[in-house]
Amino acid sequence: MAPGLMNLFRFQGFAKQDHRKDLRRYLVFKYLQYLILPFPNVIINLLGLCASLYVTLLLRSPNISRKSTAVLIQNVAQADILVGFSMFAMIQDASQGERSSCSFHTALWQNFQTANAHVSSLLLSCVSLEAFLIAFLPAETRHIRTVRSAKMASKFIWISVSAECIVYQLEYLKDLNLISLGAPKHTLVLLSFCNGAAALMKSFIYPIGLLLRIINVFLFYKIFFSRSP
Repeated sequence: MAPGLMNLFRFQGFAKQDHRKDLRRYLVFKYLQYLILPFPNVIINLLGLCASLYVTLLLRSPNISRKSTAVLIQNVAQADILVGFSMFAMIQDASQGERSSCSFHTALWQNFQTANAHVSSLLLSCVSLEAFLIAFLPAETRHIRTVRSAKMASKFIWISVSAECIVYQLEYLKDLNLISLGAPKHTLVLLSFCNGAAALMKSFIYPIGLLLRIINVFLFYKIFFSRSP
């Protein structure tokens, strides 16, 4: 009975602590992971997954305000769930002896990683933009910086990136002989369209990623020097 009460008191003490510093450290780590490091490795992804699990616990604390920033951070943490799916698909691919880079399972875990990176990058950019608006236009943008707006932005990002990755995944069906499998003609037309759309989107990925990095650096530069004495 006594150990149970002690654990309860420890959890209550943990919940009452001010965890804003932890959230700031988490955001700094995520900015390094997705907007600075060009190709995060497996260790960085695992550390990010552990940090996201910890932040998910923190966001349940009553001391964390349920504002738009918390909504965006929560979605960043949820995006790291895709890392787990990616690793599961990768292990399944390895267990089946698939070595071809064009295999369906290889494309699956790559698309989970792509979805994680793109969702996180866009959400972190939203956090940067919100911090910029708070610093320079707090009263004028108060009606924009709401929980509802954060939820709508997060939902739009999730839907857009999911559609992107679905198109990428359908691209790998081109290696299958669908005609011999009796696939209808309109399915082949759809796959042909997806192949063209995938090629077009991939040509825009690097410029968009570079643009996001430039925008985030500019926003942080303005915020930092505005607060400097």
